Amino acid sequence: MAAIQGVQNFAGQSSIRTWLVGILKHKIIDHLRRQSREAPLQTDADEFSLEDLDGLFKSDGHYAEEPANWSSPDAALNEKRFFEALERCMQGLPDKSAKAFMMREVLGMETGEICKELRISSTNCWVLLYRARTALRLCLEKSWFGAPARP
Repeated sequence: MAAIQGVQNFAGQSSIRTWLVGILKHKIIDHLRRQSREAPLQTDADEFSLEDLDGLFKSDGHYAEEPANWSSPDAALNEKRFFEALERCMQGLPDKSAKAFMMREVLGMETGEICKELRISSTNCWVLLYRARTALRLCLEKSWFGAPARP
């Protein structure tokens, strides 16, 4: 009881410095919490940048150059050399992009499963898939569809 009376004797007698230090301490804690919640998305250094993809499109959103005519996709899929070209193009992708593409398109996994496996957000997953598809399209146009006919 005496301890409570001692505290009451000092109630309201804190110095301005004490109040300012308390406010500053709480502001610092708030700032650190905000930084941990709003941390920027970590990406691999070898991922594509958005500027790399901007060159593929006009300002109205259409392709700058129309994709090459792939003539008979069914016939190409049946050829062993197509899969070899696809494999070479896949090897040129960043690791996470290649894994996300394989999980989605080959293994048929759902986005949630891919996100859990790769420990990424769904937004990041869709970006990786978009970049992988775009890079594969460009690579296959150069190495397969645009390549001269082989004997």
